[in-house]
Amino acid sequence: MKVAVVGATGMVGQMMLQVLEERNFPLTELIPVASKKSVGKEIKFKEKVFKVVDLETAVGLQPDIALFSAGGETSLVWAPKFAEVGTRVIDNSSAWRMDPAIKLVVPEINAHVLTQSDKIIANPNCSTIQLVMALHPLHQKYGVRRVVVSTYQSITGTGVKAVQQLENEYQGKDGEMAYPYPIHKNAIPHCDVFLENDYTKEEMKLTHETKKILSDDTVLVAATAVRIPVVGGHSESVNISFDKDFEIADVKRLLSESEGIVVQDQVDVNQYPMPIYAEGKDEVFVGRIRRDFTAKNSLNMWVVADNLRKGAATNTVQIAEYLITKNWF
Repeated sequence: MKVAVVGATGMVGQMMLQVLEERNFPLTELIPVASKKSVGKEIKFKEKVFKVVDLETAVGLQPDIALFSAGGETSLVWAPKFAEVGTRVIDNSSAWRMDPAIKLVVPEINAHVLTQSDKIIANPNCSTIQLVMALHPLHQKYGVRRVVVSTYQSITGTGVKAVQQLENEYQGKDGEMAYPYPIHKNAIPHCDVFLENDYTKEEMKLTHETKKILSDDTVLVAATAVRIPVVGGHSESVNISFDKDFEIADVKRLLSESEGIVVQDQVDVNQYPMPIYAEGKDEVFVGRIRRDFTAKNSLNMWVVADNLRKGAATNTVQIAEYLITKNWF
């Protein structure tokens, strides 16, 4: 089992390597891949050292699986080249997510849509993954009609440059800016680029990807995405309107029985999800579950997850694990 990690020197690529090691993924050969300027750098994995190669070399090595986290433009060009030599590509960029021919997968929800002929598989956006993880069991029972979500997103979703900006500002140093404004002691309602409808690309990812993963175009999603000076993970305030009424106790039970979800909702002892506790964990944490008394069949909840793990690396590796269970190699 030869596995290539494309973008191995980036934040998500590094996390993919960590998750592969933690989960004891059954690979026999690791191929770390990055841009030409990183070729020759050494990557340590399971006490062994591997040298970074470029994309062309990696394609020639014909890996069984390629985990991509190298940006949309790279994925559009190189994912098909890997697929042509028989590699199964699991792509973490936005390049393929809304392509009708490409499956968009959260394993706990819709791994069953995958077939042996799928050579390129899309990993959803980090903020979408944690949202649909919480929505899916509720949608199955009550029918989600409309979702209004506000995100409070970690700077790690932007990358190393943003982490360095926050660190510089915290220390009072000048440095390169990842954002158009300071992020320390600030909240920036601007994730990704603005589109013609005045929503950002990140906000519209939540709208479109949720429909595709839930296989239901009738689910309405309106989002506001905000960047905050947090490292541990993304948080989301979610308001949901259902077709059917519900009991809060049943909602909590349903969520707590769902794979990959942990309910943290004991307000009498100040227990609720927070990114400081989600960091480094693979579960999606849900709390502050309460009825919206202003609207019929409506609910409020708070959803938190480590965006580098379940929001990116872990979900990607879980897809690869599913492919192995199907014996498609």
